[in-house]
Amino acid sequence: MAGRLLSIGECMVELMQAEGGLLRKGFAGDTFNTAYYARQYLPADWSVDYFSAVGTDMISDEMLAFMEGHGIGTGHVARIEGRSPGLYMIHLKDGERSFSYWRSVSAAKLLARDGDRLRAAIEASGIIVFSGITLAIVQPEDVDTLLAELRRARAAGKHVVFDPNIRPRLWDDAERMRATITEGARAATLVMPSLDDETTHFGDASLEETIARYRALGVENLVVKDGEKGATLVFGDQRSHVPSAEVRTIVDTTSAGDSFNGAFLARLATGANPQDAARLAAAAAAAVIQHHGALVARDKLPKG
Repeated sequence: MAGRLLSIGECMVELMQAEGGLLRKGFAGDTFNTAYYARQYLPADWSVDYFSAVGTDMISDEMLAFMEGHGIGTGHVARIEGRSPGLYMIHLKDGERSFSYWRSVSAAKLLARDGDRLRAAIEASGIIVFSGITLAIVQPEDVDTLLAELRRARAAGKHVVFDPNIRPRLWDDAERMRATITEGARAATLVMPSLDDETTHFGDASLEETIARYRALGVENLVVKDGEKGATLVFGDQRSHVPSAEVRTIVDTTSAGDSFNGAFLARLATGANPQDAARLAAAAAAAVIQHHGALVARDKLPKG
């Protein structure tokens, strides 16, 4: 097998608008979306697995079947009695989205409770992906376990990828949010932040401040996403900029960053340089936001 990518986080039940005032059910979540798009662009001899937890109810069965049906391994998804997946609804206005969430009994909050299970999954993988949402939803007493295993993976030479994906509604304290996001970045070999998040929640006055702050944490590689302005790539001593791809009509911006991440990691993992990986990622994100929902069918994506 050429390689194994492990994505850690929460997949939720997604409700999106459909015709006639109806709602359409799907399954999505930031790190799951990244895994989905990475799977679209990785060769068949690569494995893509999801690390999470679900319940033992019918909707959990459907979610696992959905993952497996899209080529994403579920061997590292725990089943927890009395819990269930979280649920969210997308609200759209002029292509921009807002969300309502129901996740009080989400099983994914307990995903890091079993440290041995977490370590085994990470040790079996070459690329590990997590996000600020992963850190936010995990029970506070388990965050240290998760971060310790990620730091261990980095020290072992694995590729640890972190998207800060800052969602303040998920945190009970802004200082704890910033401190935990910072520790997440310290554990990573590649950080992929959104400039808008960084300026809003860390007070960065410019792209240069965002880059300098993460480099000061020991982050060697950065992809700073800036919407329609494109992405700035810092890999070691090399810096470059890749513009965004043309978008005719914005339909739904859900998963724009996640699809960028997945396509970028897939292309980078299979030997492309960061600039070529970012060009494919920009094209993928542009295609995704021209369709409804977080997960867009493969035939609507640019060829890899």
